[in-house]
Amino acid sequence: MTFAQGFASVFRAVLSTFAVASIVVLAVVLYGFYYPAPYAQQTARQLPVVVVDEERSDLTRALVRRLSDLREVRIVSEADSIRTAEQQVRSREADGVLLLPRGLTRSLLTGAPGGGIGIWVNGTYLIRARDIGGAVQNAALAVAAERLGPLAQGLHLRAPIAVVERPLFNTREGYADYVFPAVAAIILQQTLLFGTAMLAAAQTARVREGKAAPLSPPGFLGVWSALGLIGCLAAMFYFGWIFWYQDVPRAGNVAALFLAVPLFAAAVSALGLLLGSLFDSAERALQVLIPTSIVLFFLAGAAWPLSSMPGWVAGLAHLSPATFGAQAFVRLNEMGASLGEVAPQLAGLVVLGLVYGAAAAWRLTKSAA
Repeated sequence: MTFAQGFASVFRAVLSTFAVASIVVLAVVLYGFYYPAPYAQQTARQLPVVVVDEERSDLTRALVRRLSDLREVRIVSEADSIRTAEQQVRSREADGVLLLPRGLTRSLLTGAPGGGIGIWVNGTYLIRARDIGGAVQNAALAVAAERLGPLAQGLHLRAPIAVVERPLFNTREGYADYVFPAVAAIILQQTLLFGTAMLAAAQTARVREGKAAPLSPPGFLGVWSALGLIGCLAAMFYFGWIFWYQDVPRAGNVAALFLAVPLFAAAVSALGLLLGSLFDSAERALQVLIPTSIVLFFLAGAAWPLSSMPGWVAGLAHLSPATFGAQAFVRLNEMGASLGEVAPQLAGLVVLGLVYGAAAAWRLTKSAA
Protein backbone atom coordinates (compact mmCIF):
# COMPACT_ATOMS: atom_id res chain seq x y z
CA MET A 1 0.00 0.00 0.00
CA THR A 2 1.34 3.39 -0.99
CA PHE A 3 0.98 6.66 0.93
CA ALA A 4 -1.79 7.82 -1.40
CA GLN A 5 -3.66 4.52 -1.09
CA GLY A 6 -3.47 4.64 2.68
CA PHE A 7 -4.62 8.25 2.69
CA ALA A 8 -7.57 7.53 0.42
CA SER A 9 -8.55 4.35 2.30
CA VAL A 10 -9.40 6.38 5.42
CA PHE A 11 -11.88 8.64 3.66
CA ARG A 12 -13.32 5.66 1.81
CA ALA A 13 -13.85 3.86 5.11
CA VAL A 14 -15.38 6.92 6.77
CA LEU A 15 -17.81 7.47 3.90
CA SER A 16 -18.78 3.80 3.65
CA THR A 17 -19.06 2.97 7.37
CA PHE A 18 -21.95 4.70 9.11
CA ALA A 19 -20.67 3.92 12.62
CA VAL A 20 -17.35 5.65 11.94
CA ALA A 21 -18.90 8.55 10.04
CA SER A 22 -21.42 9.15 12.83
CA ILE A 23 -18.56 9.58 15.30
CA VAL A 24 -15.91 11.54 13.42
CA VAL A 25 -18.36 13.74 11.48
CA LEU A 26 -21.89 13.73 12.87
CA ALA A 27 -20.95 13.63 16.56
CA VAL A 28 -18.46 16.48 16.13
CA VAL A 29 -21.15 18.70 14.62
CA LEU A 30 -23.90 17.75 17.08
CA TYR A 31 -21.73 18.19 20.17
CA GLY A 32 -20.89 21.70 19.06
CA PHE A 33 -24.56 22.61 19.56
CA TYR A 34 -25.65 20.04 22.14
CA TYR A 35 -23.03 20.51 24.84
CA PRO A 36 -23.26 24.32 25.32
CA ALA A 37 -27.10 24.34 25.11
CA PRO A 38 -27.79 23.87 28.86
CA TYR A 39 -25.46 26.78 29.67
CA ALA A 40 -26.92 29.25 27.16
CA GLN A 41 -27.93 31.59 30.01
CA GLN A 42 -24.26 31.62 31.12
CA THR A 43 -25.17 32.48 34.72
CA ALA A 44 -27.66 31.02 37.17
CA ARG A 45 -30.94 32.94 37.48
CA GLN A 46 -33.85 33.12 39.91
CA LEU A 47 -32.16 31.05 42.60
CA PRO A 48 -34.55 30.55 45.54
CA VAL A 49 -33.50 32.24 48.79
CA VAL A 50 -35.17 32.34 52.23
CA VAL A 51 -34.85 35.58 54.25
CA VAL A 52 -34.72 35.74 58.04
CA ASP A 53 -35.16 39.42 58.98
CA GLU A 54 -34.66 39.76 62.73
CA GLU A 55 -34.20 43.54 62.73
CA ARG A 56 -37.09 44.59 60.44
CA SER A 57 -35.74 48.09 59.97
CA ASP A 58 -35.93 50.40 56.97
CA LEU A 59 -32.47 49.26 55.99
CA THR A 60 -33.25 45.54 56.05
CA ARG A 61 -36.56 46.01 54.25
CA ALA A 62 -34.77 48.01 51.55
CA LEU A 63 -32.23 45.21 51.21
CA VAL A 64 -34.95 42.59 50.77
CA ARG A 65 -36.63 44.75 48.11
CA ARG A 66 -33.33 45.18 46.28
CA LEU A 67 -32.76 41.44 46.27
CA SER A 68 -36.26 40.87 44.90
CA ASP A 69 -35.36 43.03 41.89
CA LEU A 70 -32.23 41.05 41.00
CA ARG A 71 -32.29 38.40 38.30
CA GLU A 72 -29.89 36.12 40.17
CA VAL A 73 -32.09 35.38 43.19
CA ARG A 74 -35.76 34.97 44.02
CA ILE A 75 -37.13 35.48 47.53
CA VAL A 76 -39.34 32.43 48.12
CA SER A 77 -40.31 33.24 51.72
CA GLU A 78 -39.43 35.12 54.90
CA ALA A 79 -38.92 32.66 57.73
CA ASP A 80 -39.42 33.40 61.41
CA SER A 81 -36.19 31.73 62.49
CA ILE A 82 -32.93 30.45 61.10
CA ARG A 83 -33.93 26.89 61.97
CA THR A 84 -37.06 27.13 59.82
CA ALA A 85 -35.06 28.59 56.95
CA GLU A 86 -32.44 25.82 57.14
CA GLN A 87 -35.21 23.25 57.01
CA GLN A 88 -36.43 24.76 53.74
CA VAL A 89 -32.94 24.39 52.29
CA ARG A 90 -32.72 20.78 53.46
CA SER A 91 -36.09 20.05 51.82
CA ARG A 92 -34.78 21.65 48.58
CA GLU A 93 -37.32 24.46 48.67
CA ALA A 94 -34.48 26.98 48.59
CA ASP A 95 -30.79 27.15 47.76
CA GLY A 96 -29.75 29.70 50.36
CA VAL A 97 -30.60 31.53 53.56
CA LEU A 98 -30.05 35.24 54.19
CA LEU A 99 -29.94 36.29 57.86
CA LEU A 100 -30.36 39.98 58.72
CA PRO A 101 -29.67 40.03 62.47
CA ARG A 102 -30.73 42.53 65.09
CA GLY A 103 -28.30 45.41 65.38
CA LEU A 104 -27.31 45.31 61.69
CA THR A 105 -27.82 49.03 61.11
CA ARG A 106 -25.95 49.98 64.29
CA SER A 107 -23.12 47.66 63.34
CA LEU A 108 -22.78 49.24 59.89
CA LEU A 109 -22.71 52.74 61.38
CA THR A 110 -20.39 52.12 64.31
CA GLY A 111 -18.38 49.12 63.18
CA ALA A 112 -19.52 47.18 66.26
CA PRO A 113 -18.95 43.42 65.90
CA GLY A 114 -21.72 40.85 65.80
CA GLY A 115 -24.09 42.58 63.43
CA GLY A 116 -22.96 41.32 60.03
CA ILE A 117 -25.14 39.74 57.36
CA GLY A 118 -25.22 35.94 57.42
CA ILE A 119 -25.46 33.82 54.28
CA TRP A 120 -25.89 30.04 54.26
CA VAL A 121 -25.74 28.42 50.83
CA ASN A 122 -26.21 24.88 49.61
CA GLY A 123 -22.69 24.03 48.49
CA THR A 124 -23.74 21.11 46.29
CA TYR A 125 -23.88 23.42 43.29
CA LEU A 126 -20.81 25.65 43.28
CA ILE A 127 -22.03 28.05 40.60
CA ARG A 128 -25.32 28.62 42.43
CA ALA A 129 -23.52 29.19 45.72
CA ARG A 130 -21.20 31.72 44.11
CA ASP A 131 -24.00 33.62 42.41
CA ILE A 132 -26.17 33.82 45.52
CA GLY A 133 -23.26 35.11 47.59
CA GLY A 134 -22.32 37.65 44.94
CA ALA A 135 -25.89 38.90 44.52
CA VAL A 136 -26.39 39.37 48.26
CA GLN A 137 -23.05 41.14 48.61
CA ASN A 138 -23.76 43.54 45.75
CA ALA A 139 -27.26 44.31 47.01
CA ALA A 140 -26.01 44.91 50.55
CA LEU A 141 -23.29 47.29 49.39
CA ALA A 142 -25.74 49.22 47.19
CA VAL A 143 -28.35 49.57 49.94
CA ALA A 144 -25.73 50.53 52.51
CA ALA A 145 -24.39 53.22 50.20
CA GLU A 146 -27.88 54.61 49.51
CA ARG A 147 -29.22 54.51 53.06
CA LEU A 148 -26.13 55.10 55.11
CA GLY A 149 -24.04 57.22 52.76
CA PRO A 150 -25.34 60.65 53.80
CA LEU A 151 -25.48 59.65 57.46
CA ALA A 152 -21.95 58.29 57.34
CA GLN A 153 -20.70 61.51 55.79
CA GLY A 154 -22.44 63.54 58.50
CA LEU A 155 -20.73 61.47 61.15
CA HIS A 156 -17.39 61.78 59.29
CA LEU A 157 -17.13 58.01 58.92
CA ARG A 158 -14.61 56.74 56.38
CA ALA A 159 -16.06 54.82 53.47
CA PRO A 160 -14.53 51.43 52.75
CA ILE A 161 -12.18 51.16 49.82
CA ALA A 162 -14.11 50.18 46.70
CA VAL A 163 -12.73 47.14 44.91
CA VAL A 164 -13.51 46.97 41.18
CA GLU A 165 -13.12 43.55 39.56
CA ARG A 166 -12.57 43.36 35.82
CA PRO A 167 -12.30 39.82 34.41
CA LEU A 168 -9.70 39.67 31.66
CA PHE A 169 -10.70 36.58 29.70
CA ASN A 170 -14.11 35.23 30.69
CA THR A 171 -15.53 38.74 30.67
CA ARG A 172 -19.12 37.67 31.30
CA GLU A 173 -18.02 35.26 34.02
CA GLY A 174 -20.37 32.71 32.47
CA TYR A 175 -20.26 28.98 32.94
CA ALA A 176 -20.37 28.20 29.21
CA ASP A 177 -17.40 30.50 28.56
CA TYR A 178 -15.52 28.70 31.31
CA VAL A 179 -16.27 25.06 30.58
CA PHE A 180 -16.91 24.76 26.83
CA PRO A 181 -13.48 25.89 25.55
CA ALA A 182 -11.85 23.21 27.74
CA VAL A 183 -14.43 20.53 26.97
CA ALA A 184 -13.97 21.19 23.25
CA ALA A 185 -10.53 19.58 23.44
CA ILE A 186 -12.07 16.48 25.04
CA ILE A 187 -14.80 16.32 22.38
CA LEU A 188 -12.28 16.69 19.57
CA GLN A 189 -10.02 14.03 21.07
CA GLN A 190 -12.68 11.47 21.87
CA THR A 191 -14.52 11.65 18.57
CA LEU A 192 -11.28 11.31 16.60
CA LEU A 193 -9.96 8.69 19.02
CA PHE A 194 -13.08 6.52 18.79
CA GLY A 195 -13.23 6.66 15.00
CA THR A 196 -9.51 5.99 14.61
CA ALA A 197 -9.57 3.08 17.05
CA MET A 198 -12.52 1.53 15.22
CA LEU A 199 -10.69 1.74 11.88
CA ALA A 200 -7.48 0.30 13.36
CA ALA A 201 -9.35 -2.49 15.14
CA ALA A 202 -11.13 -3.42 11.92
CA GLN A 203 -7.79 -3.48 10.08
CA THR A 204 -6.23 -5.65 12.80
CA ALA A 205 -9.14 -8.09 12.64
CA ARG A 206 -8.83 -8.42 8.86
CA VAL A 207 -5.10 -9.11 9.16
CA ARG A 208 -5.68 -11.80 11.79
CA GLU A 209 -8.31 -13.44 9.61
CA GLY A 210 -6.00 -13.37 6.60
CA LYS A 211 -8.30 -11.04 4.65
CA ALA A 212 -5.77 -8.20 4.44
CA ALA A 213 -2.04 -7.64 4.65
CA PRO A 214 -0.43 -5.51 7.36
CA LEU A 215 0.02 -1.86 6.45
CA SER A 216 3.26 -0.90 4.77
CA PRO A 217 5.22 1.99 6.33
CA PRO A 218 4.13 4.40 3.55
CA GLY A 219 0.56 3.14 3.86
CA PHE A 220 0.63 3.71 7.62
CA LEU A 221 1.87 7.26 7.13
CA GLY A 222 -0.94 7.82 4.64
CA VAL A 223 -3.55 6.54 7.09
CA TRP A 224 -2.08 8.62 9.92
CA SER A 225 -1.97 11.75 7.78
CA ALA A 226 -5.60 11.34 6.67
CA LEU A 227 -6.78 10.90 10.24
CA GLY A 228 -4.74 13.90 11.32
CA LEU A 229 -6.34 15.97 8.56
CA ILE A 230 -9.81 14.96 9.78
CA GLY A 231 -8.81 16.03 13.28
CA CYS A 232 -7.53 19.38 11.99
CA LEU A 233 -10.74 20.05 10.08
CA ALA A 234 -12.84 19.25 13.14
CA ALA A 235 -10.73 21.51 15.36
CA MET A 236 -10.87 24.41 12.92
CA PHE A 237 -14.63 23.94 12.66
CA TYR A 238 -14.87 24.28 16.44
CA PHE A 239 -12.36 27.08 16.99
CA GLY A 240 -13.72 28.97 14.03
CA TRP A 241 -17.42 28.63 13.36
CA ILE A 242 -18.71 26.88 16.52
CA PHE A 243 -16.90 29.22 18.91
CA TRP A 244 -18.21 32.17 16.91
CA TYR A 245 -21.76 30.80 16.87
CA GLN A 246 -21.71 30.02 20.61
CA ASP A 247 -20.03 33.39 21.26
CA VAL A 248 -17.30 32.03 23.51
CA PRO A 249 -13.85 33.64 23.82
CA ARG A 250 -11.86 32.90 20.67
CA ALA A 251 -9.26 34.01 18.14
CA GLY A 252 -6.71 35.14 20.68
CA ASN A 253 -3.78 33.84 18.63
CA VAL A 254 -5.03 32.29 15.41
CA ALA A 255 -1.59 31.89 13.84
CA ALA A 256 -0.37 29.72 16.72
CA LEU A 257 -3.46 27.51 16.43
CA PHE A 258 -2.32 26.50 12.96
CA LEU A 259 0.68 24.87 14.62
CA ALA A 260 -0.99 23.57 17.77
CA VAL A 261 -3.96 21.93 16.05
CA PRO A 262 -1.94 19.61 13.73
CA LEU A 263 0.26 18.53 16.63
CA PHE A 264 -2.83 17.72 18.69
CA ALA A 265 -4.56 15.89 15.83
CA ALA A 266 -1.41 13.86 15.10
CA ALA A 267 -1.02 12.79 18.74
CA VAL A 268 -4.70 11.83 19.10
CA SER A 269 -4.83 9.86 15.85
CA ALA A 270 -1.59 8.07 16.75
CA LEU A 271 -3.06 7.09 20.12
CA GLY A 272 -6.24 5.90 18.40
CA LEU A 273 -4.27 3.75 15.96
CA LEU A 274 -2.27 2.23 18.81
CA LEU A 275 -5.30 1.48 20.98
CA GLY A 276 -7.31 0.16 18.04
CA SER A 277 -4.56 -2.32 17.19
CA LEU A 278 -5.08 -3.93 20.61
CA PHE A 279 -8.72 -4.89 19.95
CA ASP A 280 -10.19 -7.69 17.85
CA SER A 281 -13.17 -5.70 16.56
CA ALA A 282 -14.31 -2.13 16.05
CA GLU A 283 -17.28 -2.64 18.35
CA ARG A 284 -15.08 -3.84 21.20
CA ALA A 285 -12.79 -0.84 20.84
CA LEU A 286 -15.75 1.53 21.07
CA GLN A 287 -17.23 -0.24 24.09
CA VAL A 288 -14.00 0.00 26.04
CA LEU A 289 -13.09 3.58 25.13
CA ILE A 290 -16.44 5.34 25.58
CA PRO A 291 -16.33 5.33 29.44
CA THR A 292 -12.96 7.11 29.40
CA SER A 293 -14.42 10.48 28.35
CA ILE A 294 -15.53 11.70 31.77
CA VAL A 295 -12.28 10.56 33.37
CA LEU A 296 -10.19 12.40 30.80
CA PHE A 297 -12.21 15.59 31.33
CA PHE A 298 -11.34 15.66 35.03
CA LEU A 299 -7.72 14.81 34.24
CA ALA A 300 -7.43 17.64 31.70
CA GLY A 301 -6.99 20.25 34.42
CA ALA A 302 -10.11 22.31 33.69
CA ALA A 303 -12.31 21.13 36.55
CA TRP A 304 -9.37 20.87 38.98
CA PRO A 305 -5.84 22.26 38.51
CA LEU A 306 -3.16 19.75 37.58
CA SER A 307 -0.86 21.31 40.16
CA SER A 308 -3.33 20.36 42.90
CA MET A 309 -3.50 16.70 41.85
CA PRO A 310 -1.28 13.99 43.33
CA GLY A 311 1.89 13.67 41.31
CA TRP A 312 1.10 10.22 39.92
CA VAL A 313 -2.39 11.34 38.87
CA ALA A 314 -1.00 14.39 37.07
CA GLY A 315 1.53 12.10 35.40
CA LEU A 316 -1.23 9.82 34.11
CA ALA A 317 -3.16 12.87 32.94
CA HIS A 318 -0.30 13.86 30.65
CA LEU A 319 -0.60 10.57 28.78
CA SER A 320 -3.76 12.00 27.22
CA PRO A 321 -3.22 14.50 24.39
CA ALA A 322 -6.35 16.36 25.55
CA THR A 323 -4.53 17.43 28.71
CA PHE A 324 -1.89 19.27 26.72
CA GLY A 325 -4.47 20.30 24.13
CA ALA A 326 -6.93 21.85 26.57
CA GLN A 327 -4.19 23.80 28.31
CA ALA A 328 -2.80 25.08 25.01
CA PHE A 329 -6.10 25.82 23.27
CA VAL A 330 -7.58 27.76 26.19
CA ARG A 331 -4.46 29.89 26.41
CA LEU A 332 -4.33 30.53 22.66
CA ASN A 333 -8.06 31.08 22.09
CA GLU A 334 -9.00 33.04 25.20
CA MET A 335 -5.79 34.63 26.43
CA GLY A 336 -3.90 35.30 23.21
CA ALA A 337 -0.84 33.45 24.51
CA SER A 338 2.31 33.38 22.41
CA LEU A 339 3.94 30.22 21.12
CA GLY A 340 6.58 30.53 23.79
CA GLU A 341 3.95 30.55 26.51
CA VAL A 342 2.44 27.27 25.27
CA ALA A 343 5.76 25.68 24.28
CA PRO A 344 5.64 23.07 27.10
CA GLN A 345 2.19 21.91 25.99
CA LEU A 346 3.21 21.77 22.33
CA ALA A 347 6.37 19.87 23.22
CA GLY A 348 4.25 17.39 25.15
CA LEU A 349 2.04 16.85 22.09
CA VAL A 350 5.12 16.27 19.94
CA VAL A 351 6.47 13.66 22.35
CA LEU A 352 3.11 11.86 22.60
CA GLY A 353 2.68 11.94 18.84
CA LEU A 354 6.13 10.42 18.23
CA VAL A 355 5.81 7.76 20.93
CA TYR A 356 2.27 6.71 20.07
CA GLY A 357 2.97 6.96 16.35
CA ALA A 358 6.05 4.71 16.57
CA ALA A 359 4.19 2.15 18.69
CA ALA A 360 1.18 2.17 16.36
CA ALA A 361 3.41 1.80 13.30
CA TRP A 362 5.16 -1.19 14.88
CA ARG A 363 1.79 -2.81 15.65
CA LEU A 364 0.08 -2.17 12.33
CA THR A 365 2.96 -2.78 9.93
CA LYS A 366 3.70 -6.25 11.29
CA SER A 367 1.56 -9.39 11.29
CA ALA A 368 -0.74 -9.46 14.31
CA ALA A 369 0.16 -12.36 16.50
